[in-house]
Amino acid sequence: MKSLGVIVEYNPFHNGHLFHLTESKRLTGAEVVIAVMSGQFLQRGEPALVSKWTRTKMALSNGIDIVVELPYAFATQKAEVFASGSISILSGLKCDNVCFGSEQGNIQDFERTIQLMNEHKETYDTFVQEFIAQGYSFPKASSLAFLRLTENKEKVLDLTKPNNILGFHYVKAIQEQKSSMRPCTIERTGAGYHDPEFNDSSIASATSIRKHLFDNSGNIEKVQRFVPEPTYDLLGHYKQHVGSFHQWEDYFTLLKYRILCSTPSELSAVYEVEEGLEHRLIHTMKESSSFHEFMTKLKTKRYTWTRLQRMCTHLLTNTKKDTMLKVSASKQSEYIRLLGMSKRGQAYLKQIKKEVEIPILSKVSGVENEMLDMDIRATNTYAMKFQEPARSDWMLQEFSKPPIRYDETEARSI
Repeated sequence: MKSLGVIVEYNPFHNGHLFHLTESKRLTGAEVVIAVMSGQFLQRGEPALVSKWTRTKMALSNGIDIVVELPYAFATQKAEVFASGSISILSGLKCDNVCFGSEQGNIQDFERTIQLMNEHKETYDTFVQEFIAQGYSFPKASSLAFLRLTENKEKVLDLTKPNNILGFHYVKAIQEQKSSMRPCTIERTGAGYHDPEFNDSSIASATSIRKHLFDNSGNIEKVQRFVPEPTYDLLGHYKQHVGSFHQWEDYFTLLKYRILCSTPSELSAVYEVEEGLEHRLIHTMKESSSFHEFMTKLKTKRYTWTRLQRMCTHLLTNTKKDTMLKVSASKQSEYIRLLGMSKRGQAYLKQIKKEVEIPILSKVSGVENEMLDMDIRATNTYAMKFQEPARSDWMLQEFSKPPIRYDETEARSI
């Protein structure tokens, strides 16, 4: 079977995702689609709106055939590491193509830009350091360096756009890993990636959907026209059974405890706590009564909101520098965690199983692996939103729940 890979968060799965999936299948002629999906915490350093299991059901009920988890070690990292881990999993599952959405919409521009960057790497690195010395954050310094390097050059990427940045690193990872996968891209349509408001009749950004849900106490009626029916049903079911959707404010008290009950040296051992931020964390937290207030006071020109949110996620999960650097050093996943599959997906896995060199995990009980331990710790942290006994039930589910085998009945339950 011809296979297609997509790299997703589905937070939640909306009409723009459905358009991308439909067009990707049409463009590649794929017979089976594999989604590498972030787990309980996401690339921007946020808890997922709903659990990875509910997002898996959203994916399966909207046309994905196999859903596998992107480990925490990659899912909560900058674009380069996020992309490398994702590509390693899709390559491990013998995908023929990977297709991503972008503002550019032309794969040749990605390949041309990577070639240009490879040819002028030393100059580019020098420009980055010059801008960092001026006080810019690393992402902003990288963007400014790229603009200087490509000034007056035609048909290069606009690397100020979030999906172009991710796509650039996907294509770069394919080349660096010498993968046989063929990349392709589809131009994003409708709302922009971070648009906070509803602007189109049927396409809205995940950001605007989440904002509406949080601003309206989880009322899902006004998001109905922006999401497929299975997503709407699952959002409603989640709200009914869980009570609310996940957001950072749910974890603020836990974060405050972690910071104020730690010494500066303990905080500095956590991944992404750099350059004396441990002292600023303690001082700022003492003055803050909400996560938004804390982040607003913590934010500086040097550090982006996303960078600081990821740091807070690592503080919340107690992810140490030495552990993260060790497990993510190769930029390739050590296992493939299977979350769900359709009948077509099962047939594909049976077809390729003898060729797959990375272990495929259906359950994690009895498996000893530092990278996997981080995933388990992330789920334990995510479950802290709940009261007992629900909290313990969610934690145990990480070990006991088998992959979802999709059918209509299963899609309607959490």
